[in-house]
Amino acid sequence: MSKRKHYDQEFKLNAVKYYLDNENSSVDQRAEHLGVSRSTLLKWINQYEQTGGVGVGTGHYASQKDKEIAELKRELRDVRAANNVLKKAIRILGE
Repeated sequence: MSKRKHYDQEFKLNAVKYYLDNENSSVDQRAEHLGVSRSTLLKWINQYEQTGGVGVGTGHYASQKDKEIAELKRELRDVRAANNVLKKAIRILGE
């Protein structure tokens, strides 16, 4: 019987940030560096993208405030991503 490791919310969030900040390495390399499986890291990334955090579910246990915060975080992330794309386009077109 395998023993599952439990990671706290801070570790998961730092792992996702590490993933997002290190685009030059593969998912496998980043997962290995963190000491977690590829599927675990991808699960945390997916959860972060869906809720704006890790460990904060959107099920019946999450409060309305948690859901609203997660939605605002998602919206902020999306706006920042769109802003970055526009900045890159302006640089390209300005050349």
